[in-house]
Amino acid sequence: MISPRRILILQTAFIGDVVLTLPVAQVLRKHFPDAQIAMMTIPAASNLLENHPAVNEVIVYDKRGDNKGVKGMVEITRLLRAVSFDLAIVPHRSLRSAVVVRGAGIPARIGFSTSAGSLLFTRTVRYQEDLHEIRRNLSLLQPLGLDHADVILPELFPSERDKQVVDELLAGAGLRKNDRMVVIAPGSVWFTKRWPEEQFVELVKLIHSSGDAVITVGGKEDGALCRRILEGAGMSDTRNAAGRLSLLQSAELIGRCRILVSNDSAPMHLAVAMRTPVIAIFGATVPEFGFAPLGIHDEIIQTHGLACRPCSIHGGNKCPIKTFLCMKNIAPEYVFSRVHMVR
Repeated sequence: MISPRRILILQTAFIGDVVLTLPVAQVLRKHFPDAQIAMMTIPAASNLLENHPAVNEVIVYDKRGDNKGVKGMVEITRLLRAVSFDLAIVPHRSLRSAVVVRGAGIPARIGFSTSAGSLLFTRTVRYQEDLHEIRRNLSLLQPLGLDHADVILPELFPSERDKQVVDELLAGAGLRKNDRMVVIAPGSVWFTKRWPEEQFVELVKLIHSSGDAVITVGGKEDGALCRRILEGAGMSDTRNAAGRLSLLQSAELIGRCRILVSNDSAPMHLAVAMRTPVIAIFGATVPEFGFAPLGIHDEIIQTHGLACRPCSIHGGNKCPIKTFLCMKNIAPEYVFSRVHMVR
């Protein structure tokens, strides 16, 4: 087994993908405690890696902004070459990712056999579709002699300042640290991954009537949706944290709640990292793709028996057959019954 001094982990996909890559860094830190480990990620996900003991450095690759196009790729490649990494682990399967680590002259480069740039790696690992994404990512460590059969959950480390910000947000919402809170994440980039707004409204009403406090999370793009849900349930927008927190602050808030109800989206993975039980609602996508929550108290709710599921790997902007039964058939009363079971 080699003993790398400087390791690069390259994952420039979505926020959830970055969270699911963290176990790779955690295992590498355990086995190579003195190595310098850097993670390359997109700007939106970089905050997640702050304070993480497995990550020494975060390299931001703004592939749709400052580092866009061939010129940006050349700039990033030069930056990496100057650092002299001796090992690159590349879960991201894009050609661009493979070109960057090859162009940087990193001598040991490990990626998946299904990568568009697999010929540019020095070692490839078979991409196993029947594995959870965490297990798939950890399989990239096999060429190093690190074979992990057990799932290692990601960890996140909000700072003291993050905790203070959440304290202030909760105080402004009339909530205290010891209040029983349920956090709702109703957003998603893809329409077919979103449980309908009106069903979230009914769920929030049921949770509120049971005595639990409700608070919503999400990005800025989810703010209006969360506000409509809360107002539809007769609640104040002060309970809407969407767009008001960084990712680590959102993780801290989720960590204080007794349960998260989420679509198949990034907050689900934040909850797993903070060890908050998750009820995940799946519509167009299915858990078999490998992105379901893996906490011991996590639960998946989905409509079984539909020949149209899954209709897409990532979800879409409309139901292809115009029924949307995969989501409409999930009753708020049933979701509430599952929330109520977690005590």
